[in-house]
Amino acid sequence: MSVTKPPAARRAAAPAASAAGSEHLAHVVFITAAAALGGFLFGYDSSVINGAVSGIKDRFGVGDNVSWVVASALLGSAVGAAMAGRFADRWGRIRVMKIAAILFAVSSVGSALPFSVWDLTFWRVFGGAAIGIASVIAPAYIAEVAPTAYRGRLASFQQLAIVLGIAVSQLVNWAIDKGAGSDVRGHLGGLEAWQWMLGACLVPAVIYFVLASVIPESPRFLVSAGRIEEARAVLRDVEGDAVDTGSRISEIRELIASDHKPRFQDLLGGRFGLLPVVWIGILLSVFQQLVGINVIFYYSSILWQSVGIDQSSSLLISFSSSVINIVGTLIAIACIDRIGRKPLALIGSAGMAVSLGTAAWAFSYATGSGSHVTIPDLQGTVALVAANAFVLFFAMSWGVVVWVMLGEMFPNRVRAAALSLAASAQWIANWAITVSFPRMSSWNLSATYIIYAVFAALSIPFVARFVRETKGKRLEEMG
Repeated sequence: MSVTKPPAARRAAAPAASAAGSEHLAHVVFITAAAALGGFLFGYDSSVINGAVSGIKDRFGVGDNVSWVVASALLGSAVGAAMAGRFADRWGRIRVMKIAAILFAVSSVGSALPFSVWDLTFWRVFGGAAIGIASVIAPAYIAEVAPTAYRGRLASFQQLAIVLGIAVSQLVNWAIDKGAGSDVRGHLGGLEAWQWMLGACLVPAVIYFVLASVIPESPRFLVSAGRIEEARAVLRDVEGDAVDTGSRISEIRELIASDHKPRFQDLLGGRFGLLPVVWIGILLSVFQQLVGINVIFYYSSILWQSVGIDQSSSLLISFSSSVINIVGTLIAIACIDRIGRKPLALIGSAGMAVSLGTAAWAFSYATGSGSHVTIPDLQGTVALVAANAFVLFFAMSWGVVVWVMLGEMFPNRVRAAALSLAASAQWIANWAITVSFPRMSSWNLSATYIIYAVFAALSIPFVARFVRETKGKRLEEMG
């Protein structure tokens, strides 16, 4: 027999329920933020090279071949991303996070103490593997832990962490440069400034390892490993005591029972060799890189130096772009569960195409060559504004949307394998853009930006025609 609570009792129970819900949400936010620290390291380690490029060029005399040092981390990232899904399914998400933290730490120490350009390149590849693992494991883990109603915003933590990592790396680079007398080859404590820049990643790597040691394992992995009571506890922690853990675990078990270990063969099908949804995920990843976003974060300091801005000021400009990146990411987090993934992507594509085209126009007025390139004041200002507008449109759209959708769009039976393949494709495209930019910009900087603008424009019909909205849908609904 049910008993109806009197009004006073109902009023008293409401705040208690609200407080309990807030407590669970706060716990989920903490778990998500801890997992997303891998994204912070991803952003920090991949962009910290921006401040060190000129020092590496001078120290080892590599000229434009420094692009191979910069891009080497991306090859490691492709390998790490390709293996991360399999490792996560075999060993668990948390253990793989710890492995990534160790790789980050070892790479940062090795990169700070190189004997030659060759072992520096090796350590960058080593760190790249950690970046690739983090790029896959964090969005997968967050998508599996986050309640459906908050999943888009919580999954956006990964991109927010990435852009914070980029911003902090630029700020640390600037501070180290100032401490060394505005000379990237100036000495601090027996090492050159650029070495300290690369070695500073050790601190967040240690923090990441510690936090990964205190957050819970994914309930999906726990169920697959037969650790049912642990899975119940995690589900209650993240979804609240009102969740029907029995039905949720039964649902996960049914999916696992109809599933099998992800293999590349599972992705095969369709007219073009792979399942259509896998191709869509790959193309989303590739378009995200072909617009040239990482040129801003890997080469912006030497780009602005090449048009007459001094080293210290160029590092501050790079930092300002990183702040704009953070602002755009916060806009995306606020909007992604309200207006959806697909509309955000379309808005961003249009904005990027216009801003990149404007930058291309401005750079067409550049004169000179090599380190003696100059640009008129008006066009220089337009270029700077357009570059930052491009960063804003990217951050409020593709920077967040792609990582959220890669964690959501694939069917359960192929999610881990498909996410690894799409992330690997992203790193390969990133590598191609990164290694080609110095030579392309020497050939024709304006034409280079026109190419990036064309890719931004092409992403509009691609999203409109092929990308499926995932807003508000449970992962189990993806078929």
